[in-house]
Order: sequence, then C-alpha cells, then structure tokens
Amino acid sequence: MQQTQQSTLFINELTSEKRVVFYRKTYTHLALAVLLFVLVEMIFFQIPALLEFALSLTQGWLWLLMLGGFMLVTNYAEKMAISSHDKNKQYLALLLYVVAEAFIFIPLLLISMMIAEEGGANILSQAAILTLSLFTGLSAIVLLTKKDFSFLKSALTIASFIALGLIVAGTLFGFNLGLWFSVGMVALASGSILYQTSNMVHKYNEDQYVAASLGLFASLMLLFWYILSILNRS
Repeated sequence: MQQTQQSTLFINELTSEKRVVFYRKTYTHLALAVLLFVLVEMIFFQIPALLEFALSLTQGWLWLLMLGGFMLVTNYAEKMAISSHDKNKQYLALLLYVVAEAFIFIPLLLISMMIAEEGGANILSQAAILTLSLFTGLSAIVLLTKKDFSFLKSALTIASFIALGLIVAGTLFGFNLGLWFSVGMVALASGSILYQTSNMVHKYNEDQYVAASLGLFASLMLLFWYILSILNRS
C-alpha cells in the first residue's frame, strides 16, 4: 500500500535525493533513446529499398501522407507513455517513437551526407553539437531556476498548428517555406524543451521517467531537424 501511494507522488513532492534519482533515470533513458535512434538509422541505411521508399514519400501529397502517419504514430506513443504506469507500455511507446523518428529523418540525413561527399562541411557533426549545446543550456535554465514553464503550453500548441498549416500549404501549392521558417521552428523547439523539462521537474510521477524521457527526446529531435535544415541550406 505504501509503495502504491509513493508511486503516485509528483516529482516536486519527493525528497531531493529521490528527485535526483528521477532526473538521472530520465536523462539516462534520453541518452539511450538517442543511441537507439543512431543504431536504427544505421540499420535503415543498410537497406537500399527502404531508403528509396522513404525518398519517394517526399514528393507532393505523399510527403503529407508521411507526415500524417508520423503524427499518428507519435501521438499514440506519447499518450501511451504518459497515461500508463506500466513500464512495458512506456518502453514500447519510446521504441515506436524512436523508430518513427529514424524513418522520417532519412531524406534529411541523405541530403547532409551528399553535401559532405561533395566536399562540404560535416554538417551532421555541426548540427549535433549545436543541438546538444542549446538543449543543455535550456535544460539548465529550468533545472537551476525550478521555474514552471507550463504556461508555454497554449503558445506552443497554437504555434504548432500554424507551422503545420504552413507546411501543408507549402506542399500543396509548391512554395518554399524558406530559412526564416526553420529559424522560427528552432525557436518553437527551444520553447518545447523548456516546457518538457519543466514537466519533468513539476508534472510527472516518480515512476514515469520513461515518459519524461520521451517528451524530451521529441523536443530534442525537433530541434535537431531544423538546425540540420538550416545548415543544409547554408
């Protein structure tokens, strides 16, 4: 009975020692998710048919179909992870999310690799360093100040719908969203990192470190996507 009550406590209701344990578990799972993303991507790049299929989905309405499928999978994974206290379901949700991210990243990574092969800079390394640096700085702001950034939820939701509308319009009507759209999405991803880190500090229960790591991973990969997009343009 005592364990059941303890497992329902929010993180900010725990002792400092238990909060540190929760944070360590969360960031460990985040690091493992990133490692799994890299491993899955390496496997995908060994399957030419899969690469061709992913590239074929970047044209016109097929790209919208791909985005729609990605959103369905990721929304399902996020809801499964957050609503369940079953560790197996949380791990399954994280696995689904990582695999979905690895698949949708294929075209963008291929562009970066082609630029490097043609004598350009190692854009992937640059994007990874910039993403990690910004992610670390934003996370530190929340962890050091303990400020609750839950007020960002409404703004992030509205901005996400606007961004999605622009992506759909750009795909249907054939116009390029341009550099400033990517810059705006970096700002959106940065806000999402503040929000997800704040949730980790204030909103999750003690046994939801896998779900917390999924939220952070989603924001991290969104940031990486648009930093990489900016560097590809330059």
